[in-house]
Amino acid sequence: MSDAARRTGGRQARLGRRARPQEAEAAQPESLVTTSANPDGPVLVLACGAIANEIIALREQLGVTDDAMVLHCLPAELHNRPGQIAPRVDAFLSEHRHKYSRVILGYGDCGTGGALDKVLERHEANRLPHAHCYEFFATTPRFNQITDAEIGSYFVTDFLVRHFDRLVWEGCGLDTRPEMLETYFGNYRDLVYLAQTDNPDLQTKAQEAAARLGLNYVYHKVGYGDLAEAIREAADV
Repeated sequence: MSDAARRTGGRQARLGRRARPQEAEAAQPESLVTTSANPDGPVLVLACGAIANEIIALREQLGVTDDAMVLHCLPAELHNRPGQIAPRVDAFLSEHRHKYSRVILGYGDCGTGGALDKVLERHEANRLPHAHCYEFFATTPRFNQITDAEIGSYFVTDFLVRHFDRLVWEGCGLDTRPEMLETYFGNYRDLVYLAQTDNPDLQTKAQEAAARLGLNYVYHKVGYGDLAEAIREAADV
């Protein structure tokens, strides 16, 4: 593999772009509703389904009740269709924002190219201050250290390891077109498992996933990273 190809793959990894069929252009939100907060309502965490377990665990650790912090998740499959994230967030907040005092999005930019931030401005909402979940789990210094060491890094988390077949293998169509493996993953060198938990079974599955993709296996136990502080601040505890 040429150095130029490796650099291209690394840029995609740094921006949080997954190996996936790319949409021609990001879908634009249909709603232009501007909503307002309910000072007496609970906090809403509107999150990607891929980090639901982590948010629930953090909420329990902090002793935050369901009445004080409501969690609603959008489908994790949007991970493979980032152009649909902003419209889905916009639609949900247009209908439900008036119920909540504060809203935090359990997303980074996540490949929306700034479209998500434009939606949040109209709904008095904030998102996690990173490009993607890999960065807020690893924290920025560690994420940069990993990508500086190997720019061709393909990241997975506990959730993506658990659902590798559905979201990655089948999501990329490799179950029916295995010849596309090199097209999708040829610019990567390492599969980097950013683990939230110390789970030997998931480590084995991540190693198997790396082997199927033809990548080196790299393991980092990172825990919840900056997500923990974001949930703590949202809960005001």
